Amino acid sequence: MGLFGVFKPTQRRAPKKGPREDLPPEVRSVVGVLREVEDPETGLNIVDEGLLYGLTVEGEKIQVFLLMARSTPECHACRMLAINVQRRILIDIVDILREEGFKRIEVYNELGLLLEEWGDEDGSTGTGRGDSPQES
Repeated sequence: MGLFGVFKPTQRRAPKKGPREDLPPEVRSVVGVLREVEDPETGLNIVDEGLLYGLTVEGEKIQVFLLMARSTPECHACRMLAINVQRRILIDIVDILREEGFKRIEVYNELGLLLEEWGDEDGSTGTGRGDSPQES
């Protein structure tokens, strides 16, 4: 074996599309619903794009964990576009999960920072952040 024999290419398997088979049914269902949320910048849904990396479903409460880190050039206009794209994704996530009947929705980034929430701590929808996170 020559010196460069160590660097033989390894065979890679293509990642499987869709939720893992070992997920609880309620989580698998939510992953399917979140496929309807589209990244306006790429046109891909957030699941296939890889933005969704975690979910916690507890009855009518849900926590969604997103990978939102993106490299943005040192351009103020580019940063504003990225912020607007992120905001659109967050609004769409909350709206679609509300339609599914969730009473408490929390969306976090990869650092565990709360990006968006809807509903009250106890899962009621009486107060919280209003009827919808829709833009005014």
